[in-house]
Amino acid sequence: MKLLPRFTPSILLGALALAGAAHAADTIKIGIPQPMTGPNTQYGTQIQAGALTAIETVNAKGGVKGKKLEPILIDDGCEPKQAVPAANRVVNSGAKFAVAHACSGVTVPAVNVYEQEGIVAITPGATSPLVTDTTKPHFFFRTIGRDDQQGPYAANYIATQLKPKKVAVLHDKQTYGSGVATQVKNSLEKANVPIAIFEGINVGDSDYSAVITKLKSAGVDLVYFGGYHPELGLLLRQSREQGLNVQFMGPEGTANQDLVAIAGPAIEGLLVTLPADFTKLPGNEGIVKAFKDAKRDPDGAFQMPAYAAVQLIVDGINAVGEDPTKVADYLHKNTFNTAIGKVEYDAKGDLKNFEFAVYKWDKSGAKTQL
Repeated sequence: MKLLPRFTPSILLGALALAGAAHAADTIKIGIPQPMTGPNTQYGTQIQAGALTAIETVNAKGGVKGKKLEPILIDDGCEPKQAVPAANRVVNSGAKFAVAHACSGVTVPAVNVYEQEGIVAITPGATSPLVTDTTKPHFFFRTIGRDDQQGPYAANYIATQLKPKKVAVLHDKQTYGSGVATQVKNSLEKANVPIAIFEGINVGDSDYSAVITKLKSAGVDLVYFGGYHPELGLLLRQSREQGLNVQFMGPEGTANQDLVAIAGPAIEGLLVTLPADFTKLPGNEGIVKAFKDAKRDPDGAFQMPAYAAVQLIVDGINAVGEDPTKVADYLHKNTFNTAIGKVEYDAKGDLKNFEFAVYKWDKSGAKTQL
């Protein structure tokens, strides 16, 4: 009888490790760290919808250089304390690319991890200038405009279209909310629009009567709020209940369908700055169909920017291979046609141009681009 060779446990483990590595090499992993729990999950859902639709579309066409894209879904809760752990989970997954965090407060600390580990990460949602101004990254990019693009855009609309006599600018004291609110305030002051109140409110409070009393006493006719939908929803509802019937406006972080449930009919007339409706962009008909075929909604702030993030990663890999350093260099040096139109980056990975628009909400939660 012929004896079979004996394998020691170490040899077996080594063989298994090699088999696992060979299997891993058959795919290109893309980390998708987003809020999957907590009050801001809708933003994560939008980004996942965009990224997954793009990944499925690429895979259906044969993948990238013969390899399929593999999404790695990770929950960051839109919580700054989860930023580094979530980014490290991307690293530990073996992914060299990421469609990164929606929330600026998470993104600012997470950028350092991606830079240190050499991971090409693209955020479709984080708008704070601090994301790229603090670290001056090489591997980190955006497919959404910065607050110092969105804020002046909103302020210009306020000054030229709404022409209020006295404005209050409120914010939630957090990285994103206070940042965009400050940009609006500064731009309104340059346009000689009177600012009666510039003040922060506390996230998670259930009663904003004190600040509403201040707004009424100051005689403001427009309130701009920088932050997320839970606080704006309460401000809207309680303002109407207390007889403050003035124009409210906010940034894309407030544009959450859960806002309707919180604010109720008080949402009527709310103005929000959002990315332009890229579903109407000529050439995106096939992308919109792919969303609908997958039973996903393409109509939101972050779906198309997330789709574009995957397109950029794929374009980079197709051009120079899977080396993240080479892909980052390629993204910095070239111009791309994507789901959000022409993409061109500055030295910090910020978009040279991004199109925002103003939308008006009705009491049902439907919104119309103005």
